[in-house]
Amino acid sequence: MKVKLAKTAGFCMGVRRAMEIVLAENNKGVHPLYTYGPLIHNRQVLALLETKGIRGVDTITGLREGTIVIRAHGIPPTERRVLKASRLRIKDATCPRVARVQGIINTHTKQGYHAVIVGDEGHPEVKGLLGYAHGRGRVIGSADQVARLPRMKQVVVVAQTTQAAQNFREVVEAIQARFPGALIFDTICDATYSRQREAQEFAGQVDGVVVVGGYDSGNTRRLVQISRDAGMPTFHVETERDLDKEKLATMEVVGVSAGASTPNWMIKKVVREIEGIWTRKETALGRWLMRAGRFLLLSNVVVAGGAFAVASAAAVLSGRKTDMVYPLLAFFYVYAMHVLNRFLDKGASAYNDPEVAFFYRRHRTFLIISGIISIIMALALAYSVGLGVLLAMAALNILGIMYSIPLVPAGIRHLWEYSRIKDIPGSKTLSEALAWGVVSVVLPFLGNQVIALPAAVTAFIFVFSLTYIRSALFDIFQEQGDLIVGVETLPITWGEEKTLLLLQGIAICTAIVLVVASLVGAVGPFAFLLILSVFSSVVCLVVYEKKWLHPGRRLETLLEGNFYLTGLLGLVWQLWM
Repeated sequence: MKVKLAKTAGFCMGVRRAMEIVLAENNKGVHPLYTYGPLIHNRQVLALLETKGIRGVDTITGLREGTIVIRAHGIPPTERRVLKASRLRIKDATCPRVARVQGIINTHTKQGYHAVIVGDEGHPEVKGLLGYAHGRGRVIGSADQVARLPRMKQVVVVAQTTQAAQNFREVVEAIQARFPGALIFDTICDATYSRQREAQEFAGQVDGVVVVGGYDSGNTRRLVQISRDAGMPTFHVETERDLDKEKLATMEVVGVSAGASTPNWMIKKVVREIEGIWTRKETALGRWLMRAGRFLLLSNVVVAGGAFAVASAAAVLSGRKTDMVYPLLAFFYVYAMHVLNRFLDKGASAYNDPEVAFFYRRHRTFLIISGIISIIMALALAYSVGLGVLLAMAALNILGIMYSIPLVPAGIRHLWEYSRIKDIPGSKTLSEALAWGVVSVVLPFLGNQVIALPAAVTAFIFVFSLTYIRSALFDIFQEQGDLIVGVETLPITWGEEKTLLLLQGIAICTAIVLVVASLVGAVGPFAFLLILSVFSSVVCLVVYEKKWLHPGRRLETLLEGNFYLTGLLGLVWQLWM
């Protein structure tokens, strides 16, 4: 079955920020660690936090030490004062959008205005907002409740940040009719508008809609209602187990949206389950081809093939004799390291990509055996070239396997901040790019192939940059899972925006290196053609940044396809030149 995933599906900015704050504290070893009330409205996420020892509390009575994180919805100022008077260390995870509404209410009610909050009475965010109204606040949920409001001279109107846009407009019209001088502040956040607009736009594009999110999440329930109001068969689910597969099987294309508190891994599980539903129009051959493609992608055969392609292009760029030995070395090495490190590091897989985690559990024996065979094949090929290449390949394999293994003895591990190579911030991206560069360029150099040093350096920079961009972009895709298990990747350390800027800078610098190296004669004119590969990497960055594609199989295929484009350019160059 085809799935159309909403671009806005997943954590909103406020929820993501709250999760980052509490998980960052946890990853620093800060304990005891509490959240003041449920951090967000998602039972599965709250259960996950509980497993990490992060407990939600409704009162601080009896708490004498520790850190308490204020929930994303915010709290009333009276409760904030109680927290400040305690001995607890406070971390404020109030959504900045909510804090802005609190400020509007606080400022205007001090000036004598009465605050009318359009929202769900009893919702934690609304309770917090009322606390800033100095006793001059009213909550209404619909336009027909405006008539019940008392007579007021000065009125300021705000909205709960996740309110339905249409409902807010209707309430505002009714208020302006009764209170002509009312000040109106549309405080519905941009993410809410975008989600609701996408839910409406699904009409006519899909046969049905699945909305993923907590049953007690107000913004998720509103998405469900908006979708139903648009005439779409709509299903509200918390997890993939809640899907009505019989009804979905009658559809061809299903849209998937999600509430602001729904993590990526839950969305991915639902999408995978829906895609696995066999519709009546799908043929057995088409389904087999889809499964075969997924098998190659999930088993890392595709990325290993990309290493083969890049190594082939690196040979052309560096001006050395092209053969099958070094591209095959790259293929077997990359396949083995990706497969075996996945088993050595099980932590983040369940959150970053549940489909991959399931695949590795299901095909565990095959993947382990094939990974070991790949190491043997890589060593055998290296031996056929020479002792230097064999020793270098053996060292690469050892370092690759050691990447996820604790190197510091358990007894003294508390004395060191990093017990594994992978614990070093940014090491994953850097080590992968270095390994690809070594296996594609340095090993042939050690194998006594005639390569000029400037050409080898240029080829190394090209392979390193292309791989670094790919790896860092995958780190961005997997940021939530890495944060949960405490892996400090580049996006977590620097932030997504800075990481994307860095990758764009690397792409530009790589293109400049290729041009300059060709102009000064360090490499041949093939370098100009490889600028297409660099441009393709930039396209992947832009596609993600503009949210033209959501992180998933299509975007990953586009990213991996860049390596195959590079290999194809090398092949075409050899055939035509």
